[in-house]
Amino acid sequence: MAEQNPVRQAVLHHLHSIYKDSLDDDGYAHLLEQLIELMRLPDDTRPMTPYQNKWDQADIAVICYGNNLLSTEQLPLQNLKQFLDQHLHECINIVHILPFFPFCSDDGFAVKDYFQVNPELGDWTHIQEIAGQYKVMADLVINHGSSSSQWFANFMAGEGEGHDFFYTSHANAPISDVVRPRTSPLLRPTETAHGLQHVWCTFSHEQVDFDFRNPEVLKTFVRIIRFYLDQGVRLFRLDAVAFLWKQPGTSCLNLPETHEVVRLLRLLVEQAQSDAIIITETNIPNRENLSYFGNANEAHWVYNFSLPPLLLNTMITGNCGYLRQWLMSMPPAQNGTAYFNFIASHDGIGLRPAEGLLSDSEIAALITTMQGFGGEISWRAAENGIKKPYEINIALFDALQGTIAGPDQWQIPRFLCAHAIMMALEGIPAFYIHSLLATGNDYERLQQTGHSRAINRHQWQMETLEATLAAPQSANSQVFRQLRSLIELRQRQPAFHPNATQFTLQLGEHLFGFWRQSMDRRQSIFCIFNVHNQPHALRVADLNLVLTDNWHDLVSGDVLEPMTETIELSPYQVLWLSNR
Repeated sequence: MAEQNPVRQAVLHHLHSIYKDSLDDDGYAHLLEQLIELMRLPDDTRPMTPYQNKWDQADIAVICYGNNLLSTEQLPLQNLKQFLDQHLHECINIVHILPFFPFCSDDGFAVKDYFQVNPELGDWTHIQEIAGQYKVMADLVINHGSSSSQWFANFMAGEGEGHDFFYTSHANAPISDVVRPRTSPLLRPTETAHGLQHVWCTFSHEQVDFDFRNPEVLKTFVRIIRFYLDQGVRLFRLDAVAFLWKQPGTSCLNLPETHEVVRLLRLLVEQAQSDAIIITETNIPNRENLSYFGNANEAHWVYNFSLPPLLLNTMITGNCGYLRQWLMSMPPAQNGTAYFNFIASHDGIGLRPAEGLLSDSEIAALITTMQGFGGEISWRAAENGIKKPYEINIALFDALQGTIAGPDQWQIPRFLCAHAIMMALEGIPAFYIHSLLATGNDYERLQQTGHSRAINRHQWQMETLEATLAAPQSANSQVFRQLRSLIELRQRQPAFHPNATQFTLQLGEHLFGFWRQSMDRRQSIFCIFNVHNQPHALRVADLNLVLTDNWHDLVSGDVLEPMTETIELSPYQVLWLSNR
């Protein structure tokens, strides 16, 4: 009977697609049973009902490091829990805690031990306490591990767990077509018990890539996932997953086996925990990024990576043309999938997702403007080793301090407008903690670390932060209060369900707009944003309102009178015009 179970059949199909003919029938059957046992799936497990949304408009995420908030009285994870409970409990229900494991570099993304919490942050009880009140998202750093890990030590020794976990290649392998986010040499010469080996390192020589051709690596990550589920983790961010499968002579990006691994992990995770969610982190061009939805059988959510550079371009130029054109081309996410919307994160503002969407001159102007606002530029190695800009490193609050003409007085309204656009779009909104707090560029941390991304990874002292938020005139306090108010307003609107209908409006260069309609079709919201530093008039006739409905602006509370012909929008004004 077990062979007839559709879940087992699906797992077996994925295994055959990943490993091709590298195993015999007994090998596939044995691996299947091992995966089922590792995830503790019951014998009578049945497939999940497809196209079911596990989310609604109340789901809002915050992105943070475990040590963003420091004090002498408590461990950082305790500080985080305290801050969430005191300030965000009413409006945030998803907490993405960036890698909280022991690590050697890259602020946590070179994991030394996947089963431990970094003791400088706290321990698993602190993660469990946060998971008791919020949906915790954790990083599954699946492409690479730390060169300082016990696994890599065993690799060099040629024995023990991990000795066969890492991808090696010939020194003269055809790698000129490999697409990477860094400029360091791809292959790391490493002396081992079996002689000199060249280890594949997509990101850095301290981050050594796993070899998923070895089923033991897959089994280990399934064991890690099961362990995280047991600790209360419900959302899994598959970090750098696009690079997972290697094939010299190709780009080694988005290979079919990579997609198959994602499908397999989704199947196993959903069967183990029905409300668990898989999110793919693929900082790549838009079309490639969308491929990780699969046929609603890969990622539940995909990061909307093209949104940050396009929205930033819109806000500094005052022209929404590129953003509108992109939005018109975006397919609605099927039920059971959703976009994960963000405009700032712990990383920089990626430029690869803008490829083919912004012209070279627009990207050049964007880079120049951000450098003028104190930003840094990170570079990557493209095909044949060509060096290209990869991302802009800057705190979003400083990035929106002005336009291409320079700084101006509209920083806070512009910043709030950008976030209001993100909140109103189809998808799940995610706020980087430093955007909620209007944190500026951290030049001291940048200088101390020598890493460009550190400019946007400030660490607040809790006492200082509380005093700053208590000062009503501080920019931090103003932004925090207004964003929190907008979030709470958004959560009450059925038309802002992540999968509710969205239709792009044509309102000219300076007014960006789209229409949202609730899934029961009872609520409509016309979302209009003046993205320019001058007032602009909106012709009400351009909205095609249902005249029998009573329309009002959710943000201001103003009622739209029946005979109104135009609405004057001040610079960066937000209009959420609703019929209920």
